[in-house]
Amino acid sequence: MDPAALGQFLPLILIFAIMYFLLIRPQQKKMKEHQKMVAALRRGDQVVTQGGIIGKVAKVKDNNEIEVEIAEGVKVRVVQNTVTQVLSKTEPAES
Repeated sequence: MDPAALGQFLPLILIFAIMYFLLIRPQQKKMKEHQKMVAALRRGDQVVTQGGIIGKVAKVKDNNEIEVEIAEGVKVRVVQNTVTQVLSKTEPAES
């Protein structure tokens, strides 16, 4: 490969490197943190869903969904990945 051809591809390589470090890598890191947060959900945690519903986790089901109590006696089933934020975390039970 001659130096002129390398000179033509250098800007493309630099643009890809910049895009990777500014966009792709932080997005992957954020996704891993979200998956870790969702995996750590347990009964009693106060959460916010993507729809803006704030409630307390009543039950964590095994098929990728949770039951959230939004008012006394009112429970809704929510897909775990729609939880955007955990407002308050319950302390693990001592054994």
